[in-house]
Amino acid sequence: MTAEYRHTPVMLTECMEALQLEDGKIVCDCTLGGAGHSMEIARGISPHGLLIGIDQDDMALSAAQARLAACDLETEPILLKGNFGDLDSLLQQAEVPGIDGVLFDLGISSPQVDFSQRGFSYHGNAPLDMRMDPGTQTITAAEVLNTYSQHDLTRIIQTYGQERWASRIAQFIVQARRKEPLERADQLVELIKQAIPASARRSGGHPARRTFQALRIEVNQEMEVLKKGLDAAVRWLNPGGRIAVLSYHSLEDSIVKDAFKRFSQGCTCPPDIPVCTCGNVPVLKLVTRKPQAPSTEEVESNPRARSARLRVAQKL
Repeated sequence: MTAEYRHTPVMLTECMEALQLEDGKIVCDCTLGGAGHSMEIARGISPHGLLIGIDQDDMALSAAQARLAACDLETEPILLKGNFGDLDSLLQQAEVPGIDGVLFDLGISSPQVDFSQRGFSYHGNAPLDMRMDPGTQTITAAEVLNTYSQHDLTRIIQTYGQERWASRIAQFIVQARRKEPLERADQLVELIKQAIPASARRSGGHPARRTFQALRIEVNQEMEVLKKGLDAAVRWLNPGGRIAVLSYHSLEDSIVKDAFKRFSQGCTCPPDIPVCTCGNVPVLKLVTRKPQAPSTEEVESNPRARSARLRVAQKL
């Protein structure tokens, strides 16, 4: 599978500029994927810098290892299997005192969608899996669909998928599973098409896109993992170090925005209090006040970059 793992890095130039790469820096790519971003990071910090790459997908780690080996780097990268929600323990494992840059690319890799057996795609009759790390994760999308209550399904699809027809889709799911378990992507897609009125299906892309996104987020607990990962990354950054985050939907971007705001906020005491009692000290300086979007040229050459948004901050 390694040879088939292809992933075009999104906003590559913008990410590299944001990280301010220099020889000797220690930079962590928390979402290694096929090493599209990491190869450029490694070149930018060579020959004395150290790249740390993290991914929970065995296929991605194998592909990244092969591609980075071909770069003939003087300092061998440290590649670790894990979830960036466990960034504290992973960086302890790497035995580094701190990091000078950290990158999060929150988008699902193209190969994970394209390899139907992973269950992320709403095309075909793939099993409803959606686990980023099948070796350690237990719950699958099929289990969510077949065991969660109608109320919880509605909440997940509405919150994580921002789907206006969430309650109706959940109702159809519960009715269908009484007859037979939902186990394949095509079963779910057909249900969603039945639940969404024909007039609403004519715009907004594939009708199953939002529901599949919501299930993937629930299966992998992506929102909680992101919050933990951001907090840990800021703790590990050396003074002057940069954190760059690529998000692909408003939920992710909102979490990143709120985290950056929280870390960049100073005293929150009322103005009439003469002495600060809250003790808040800003930890980050915002580099991007508003998220940066990909260029028109990039979107034309890589449509999957269309929804990408980049936020950057610097450790004080």
